[in-house]
Amino acid sequence: MNIGYEAELLLRVLVAGLFSGALGWERQSAGKPAGFRTLLLVGMAACLFVVAGEAAAVNYPASSASLRIEPFALIQAVAVGIGFLGSGVVFLSRDGSRVIGLTTAASVWATAAIGVTVGFGRYILATGTTILILITLRVLMRFDNSHPHD
Repeated sequence: MNIGYEAELLLRVLVAGLFSGALGWERQSAGKPAGFRTLLLVGMAACLFVVAGEAAAVNYPASSASLRIEPFALIQAVAVGIGFLGSGVVFLSRDGSRVIGLTTAASVWATAAIGVTVGFGRYILATGTTILILITLRVLMRFDNSHPHD
């Protein structure tokens, strides 16, 4: 067991938590159903899936014929699973005239992507994308009058 390596993996989960928490804070402060704790859990869990896959690959080298670690499969599994979770916040308004919750569902999905990105150790990409998502959610909201309650 390499404590330094595991500390690096834990650091990734913590960084994913910081970025996810920022996105969750934005959603919670906007009064949306998926807020701080939800997005914090989504981002950290997505990151954990990636670092657990990486740790498994380190523990079972490529020479092992019985195990094959596919980074793209990790990304796909997280994206599909989170897509299912995000669909739980999308619904029709009472009068059926509009869909509510699409932006929140997209923020859940984007938060998982941030977690995956940090899980792969791409801190600069994750930082920049988190900032872009925050700008999209907070600043660009002022220019979108089509769904003021999303």
